[in-house]
Amino acid sequence: VTRHVRPTMRGFTCVQPHRDEHIFEKQIKTFIINNIQIENMNLKNMVTDYVGFPKDGIIFRDFGPILQEPKALKFMASEFGGRFDDMSQIDVMAGIESRGFILSTLLGSTYNKGVIMIRKPGKLPGSTTKRSYELEYGQSELEIQTDIISKGQRVLICDDLLATGGTAEAAGKLVEGAGGIVAGFAFIIELTGLGGAKAISEYKYESLIQY
Repeated sequence: VTRHVRPTMRGFTCVQPHRDEHIFEKQIKTFIINNIQIENMNLKNMVTDYVGFPKDGIIFRDFGPILQEPKALKFMASEFGGRFDDMSQIDVMAGIESRGFILSTLLGSTYNKGVIMIRKPGKLPGSTTKRSYELEYGQSELEIQTDIISKGQRVLICDDLLATGGTAEAAGKLVEGAGGIVAGFAFIIELTGLGGAKAISEYKYESLIQY
């Protein structure tokens, strides 16, 4: 039997025993979000632009400076938590190689969720499934282990950037092919002019910075 606690201004107060540990977990998370003040931040001002990288005609939006600021990391985790209902309907995070690993791990550690990796071909052991997709500046493939997701698990797919949407769409299809349910997508940056939202229009998605 689990003894539940109720958030108060001083801390937690015991209430009657209850067997539903999910309710207990949600109470704790709600208390944390409601009682820890996280400074509102302008993340866009922290992004550095590199013209002509990785090739001519491309402007690379580098969110690296955001990672140098602990308050910015806490802010990102809090923002996504609010937009995805405190992650209560998410079972596991999936990070797209490679910068998506950063966001998925941040959210996983913040909200007590596991993390799986969606990688480039040849980097995962065991049985895998591949899917090719178009980039804004070329073509590539993604791969996932066939047994990494339990059937029916709700997966939040994380990446740093939503551009044309090809990468995200391929990742979503891989998750579904492995038996998971795509609960949504979380992006740090979205390039709205490239129409990536259309590629994943059947799913919920959130981005923190738009260009």
